[in-house]
Parts: sequence; C-alpha cells; structure tokens
Amino acid sequence: MEHLHTTEAAVRALREIAREYGREIEVAHDIGADQTSRRTAAGVGVTTDPDGSLPHEAFVELGGSPSVTVRLHPDDDALITVDGVEFHDVPRDAVPAFLRSVYGGLAYVRGRRFPPGYWLVVPLPGDETYKELILPVTLTPWLSGKVR
Repeated sequence: MEHLHTTEAAVRALREIAREYGREIEVAHDIGADQTSRRTAAGVGVTTDPDGSLPHEAFVELGGSPSVTVRLHPDDDALITVDGVEFHDVPRDAVPAFLRSVYGGLAYVRGRRFPPGYWLVVPLPGDETYKELILPVTLTPWLSGKVR
C-alpha cells in the first residue's frame, strides 16, 4: 500500500482510479483551519494549526453507480460513502485500495436472517476488511445486487 503523505497526493491517486474505471470526478478543496470540517474549534480568522501549517481537506465525488464520495481529512483519514453507507475513519493510505475493491466487484452485501441485518463488506488486500451496517429500508438497487 502506497503511503499518501498529503491530501493532494490522495487526490492524485483518486484521479488515477477515476481514469482507470472510467468515472467522472469532481474535487473541492478546503484549505485552512477556518475551512476544514474538523477545525470548527479554531478561533475566528485563524487559518493555521498551532504548528503554523495549513490543514488541507478535500471532498471528492465520483460519478456512476454506485454513488461514491470521499472526504479526505487533514488527520490522515477519510470518510467514504458508498450508495449512502458511510465508512468513517478509513486511513488515507487505504482509500485507493478501498475504491478498487468497490469498483472491481469485490465489495458485497452480507445478509443475516436472525437477527436480521445487512452489512456492506469491502475487503482490502492483506486480510483487511471494512464492514458497515445497512438498514433494510436503505438498500439501493446497487446494494441489492451485491447481496450474498
């Protein structure tokens, strides 16, 4: 897994994945402690972190089905949303492998009869797996097509 030192490096990797899978991509950048989502405690007019650096966050939207968005936080993690299912605190370095798993057909929905429930499962190389609960009423056509 390639180490993505910066938010911009992660955005470049996501642009490459979009090209690889023929997806449109839109990127919005928020730079400065007064602009990023996790820095709401920064004082009025304060744009830098205590160490003097400018935090950089990006919101990436990828076209097609399933709908995918990625919010790259300055703290080396990301929030990935796949067809309405949110995966919090995914390490920034794991984001490219996560998206390749989704677009490459490895992601699936596991259902259980008792107690009833569905989980979106996204396997990554190296036996790492991300799972998130899905409410049955929120199963989209794409998610329903992935049920095992």
